Amino acid sequence: MKGMLLFIIKAYQFVVSPMLGDRCRFYPSCSDYAYQAIERYGMFKGLCISLKRILRCHPFNPGGFDPVP
Repeated sequence: MKGMLLFIIKAYQFVVSPMLGDRCRFYPSCSDYAYQAIERYGMFKGLCISLKRILRCHPFNPGGFDPVP
């Protein structure tokens, strides 16, 4: 299941993300962050960490460097 989720994120990065352009306020991008979090912590905890990050990615947050804990 973890492998399938990582594959979906990579597919998003190669297919959808180039059409949207660079819009993420953070480095690494939210999709890279999610990939790293799931790879490091597993599916459940990685998804929770990723969701918190995605919820912080909005116009009122200055963004910046935010590595996976």
